[in-house]
Amino acid sequence: METLKVRDIKDVEEVVRAAVASEQPLEVIGHGSKRAIGHPMATNAVLDVSVLNAVSSYEPNELIITVQAGAPLADVQSLIDAKNQQFAFEPMDTSVLLGGAGAGTIGGMVGAGLAGPRRIKAGGARDHLLGAHAVSGFGDSFKTGGRVVKNVTGYDLCKLLTGSWGTLAVMTEVTLKVMPKPEAERTLVLRGLDDIAANKAMTAALGSPFDVSGAAHLSGSALRSGTGALAGLAASGQAVTLVRLEGISASAAHRAASLSQALSSYGTVDSLADDASVAAWGALRDVAPFAANGTLGAWPVWRIVCPPASGGALGQALARLTGGDVIYDWGGGLIWAAVPQSADAQAALVRGQVEAIGGHATLIRATEDVRRAVDVFQPQPAGLAALGERVRASFDPRSVLNRGRMMRGGAA
Repeated sequence: METLKVRDIKDVEEVVRAAVASEQPLEVIGHGSKRAIGHPMATNAVLDVSVLNAVSSYEPNELIITVQAGAPLADVQSLIDAKNQQFAFEPMDTSVLLGGAGAGTIGGMVGAGLAGPRRIKAGGARDHLLGAHAVSGFGDSFKTGGRVVKNVTGYDLCKLLTGSWGTLAVMTEVTLKVMPKPEAERTLVLRGLDDIAANKAMTAALGSPFDVSGAAHLSGSALRSGTGALAGLAASGQAVTLVRLEGISASAAHRAASLSQALSSYGTVDSLADDASVAAWGALRDVAPFAANGTLGAWPVWRIVCPPASGGALGQALARLTGGDVIYDWGGGLIWAAVPQSADAQAALVRGQVEAIGGHATLIRATEDVRRAVDVFQPQPAGLAALGERVRASFDPRSVLNRGRMMRGGAA
């Protein structure tokens, strides 16, 4: 496979224009950490933007960073961490689930749009993307958004790039909001709740006035690996429910004590503080219980978004019917489901259960044969699919960029 390493934006334009002229689709990559997500693409040419890795500007006092799309995410996080700042949406490190090393690039982070447990409070990746420079499927550079929080620049096209998986344009530079890291963090821990009771407890916590920034539940079987930051939170085979609070030290401690009292009807409430809490939520963000190097590393993994009130019942049904394990995030609005291996990753069963309650499911981890056989991304209703195709075609009419990644047998 031919790999084309570009040196600057002009190179990107030339490569895309040449691909259009020769009708040769391109696979766009940074570090390639997320190549195993989506349908296998029919191409023998790779556009590698990893050399576009400079930090264009960083203004800690303005809470804004502009960085080229190929910059390593880990390096950028280290840079802003030195100023006690962070990406508040907690970008996921997919290498834990998929295997390999490194968290990928800034462009991959935006293109995937996978946010962590704090999304319920801070929003997702698109909520923190202020602007972008990119090259369309015509081979033309364009700029969208700007470098301030309140932009009045016409259509907010940069939001479309988030979660587009590289099918609309080749991002070359992005501007993102950063936020101060909290001074203190407390996590309340309840043990032994079943999925329904845990869903009620998380709902109560999230509906309280105590400014909760994360709520998650893991069944006892999901903790079977017994290693990492989540090890030791509960006895073997015992479920654990976690609720996070952040802020200045006095406030976090006070709110944790008040919420502990409010949740006492669900059982004994323990707590984790600061580093231990940070480590536990990092493992939840990256879905470490289903890690590629763990006991469930060979199982397909689904990412399911559903109404939070239905999360407990849905998770129980999926675990019972598939024989798999589930993890609840965002109070049950996001479910990670690992299911035993099969020719179709039990797609019909999973999607049937999810669609019945108005949710949608994405197959995040599976073998290449399975990803060829089933729809990786949720099939959309005809009208919505037609609108999405019109948007894609307006950016890339020849379907040069990541052809077939998001739609089995289709252009997008």
